[in-house]
Amino acid sequence: MNRDQIFIDMALKAWNTQISRTDKFFQSLSDEAFLKEIAPGKNRVIYLLGHLITVNEGMITLFSLGDRSYSQWDDAFIKTPDRGAASIPDVATLKKAWRESNERLSSLFAKMSADDWFKRHTSMTDEDLVREPSRNRLSVLLNRTSHVAYHLGQLVLYKEKE
Repeated sequence: MNRDQIFIDMALKAWNTQISRTDKFFQSLSDEAFLKEIAPGKNRVIYLLGHLITVNEGMITLFSLGDRSYSQWDDAFIKTPDRGAASIPDVATLKKAWRESNERLSSLFAKMSADDWFKRHTSMTDEDLVREPSRNRLSVLLNRTSHVAYHLGQLVLYKEKE
């Protein structure tokens, strides 16, 4: 195994660990718990679930791997703060989407070659990649992994205060 593949495997293991931990957290909650705020006046658990789905799924188009399944939720979970959207999907719909989107991402990531991970993503040009080669698809995965871990930290604090 070459060095690039080792780094990719390390990044994917970190991603899978954070997704698994977050999934375990969501599985431990009752549907009613999803409607509670993380802290007074802050996001509800349901909002963070939808937010993680939409942000993570964004990697599909960012990496040119196909079309997103839940782009219609961008307004509710990315562009608008919690309670700012007219409506959001119910807990059951979001839990199903969480599972399906993670399965799809895992399948798509498994098909990517080492070279694919070091290519540019769609938010940059070829010239951008030449200037900043570390700003590639693998760096997006690392950033998204940190994003999941950040929100899991918020969720764990919520769970501890229950």
